[in-house]
Amino acid sequence: MAIKTARSTVGWQQNSAAHYKAPTSRRRVCTFWLAGKCNRNPCRFSHDASLPGNVYHRAAKQSSHMAEDFPGRKGPESSPVNSASSTSGERSESSTNKNPLKPQEKLCNFWITGNCVKGDACPFLHSWFHGVDFAMLAKLEGHKKGVSGIALPSGSTKLYSGSKDGTARIWDCHTGQCDQVINLGGEVGCFTCEGPWVFVGLPNTVKAYNIQNGASYNISGPVGQVHALEVANDMLFAGAQDGTILVWKGGSEADPFQMASPLRGHTQGVVSLTVGRNRLYSGSIDQTIRVWDLHTLECVQELVGHTDVVMSLLCWDQYLISCSLDATIKIWGVATEGGSLEVGYTHHEDHVWYSCTVRDD
Repeated sequence: MAIKTARSTVGWQQNSAAHYKAPTSRRRVCTFWLAGKCNRNPCRFSHDASLPGNVYHRAAKQSSHMAEDFPGRKGPESSPVNSASSTSGERSESSTNKNPLKPQEKLCNFWITGNCVKGDACPFLHSWFHGVDFAMLAKLEGHKKGVSGIALPSGSTKLYSGSKDGTARIWDCHTGQCDQVINLGGEVGCFTCEGPWVFVGLPNTVKAYNIQNGASYNISGPVGQVHALEVANDMLFAGAQDGTILVWKGGSEADPFQMASPLRGHTQGVVSLTVGRNRLYSGSIDQTIRVWDLHTLECVQELVGHTDVVMSLLCWDQYLISCSLDATIKIWGVATEGGSLEVGYTHHEDHVWYSCTVRDD
């Protein structure tokens, strides 16, 4: 009964707001609205950003202090504004303002393709990230073609990047300068690191570099381009173009990579790998995901649901998240007593996803 009453009250407020006009004598800006906290509809204070400059700037200044106290709250530019409560059908002054507040809630499709000519005047986002938690620190330039992988070894002050131009670059994390360029002789398909080791996926081989002692190895075995690399349980996994997952186990100091039996099952190239819950998950061009037991190295389940290449996989808690060129993100969860995975949620995205990741902190 309480839920029904609350819903009916909200509906009354929404219907009433369309016929409500704030008294013109009360021109004070609602500070709670500026901080994104006002839940009154209608509110006796103004929810209008088109106030005279001196009034608005004082309110905006107060809002900035409140935003510091409530960092997760939205500001006025992203808060819902009921224009009927302030204009009652009349055109707002903000519509004729030369520098209106830009909502910037959607990506600019023209910017994505590099064709937007509006620059700062564009009302849509010209950035892949949005919010106070992100800021560009540096732009590392040097590669001639697409960057296909990066690695930041734990405790290192160097960032490693690989590109389809056939080179790897080593960047100083303090200065942002490139310290070294390594010609690898082939297109880089992927990059990963584990401990002191940096692994690079190349056509028909994997290069391994030990950044502590300077040792390097050429690990042969893959057929075609190596698209994905993963390390777990003292084993190195490499997803190859022919659909095979190569496996190397840790060996002696003289021969640290000893080949084990490869994992076969995919009918086309393996382009994504991840590890979680004692399982290895592999995504392929054949549109499927395979689940492998890390102890027996046997396939225990095949996941079918995507209609295009499975570009990226991520384990998060008890869930598996997959991203595909079919423009969907699927969340798989344990649905049976035997531990089998089933799709629990599918998110449809306007733009194609190539990878997904999560922060440890």
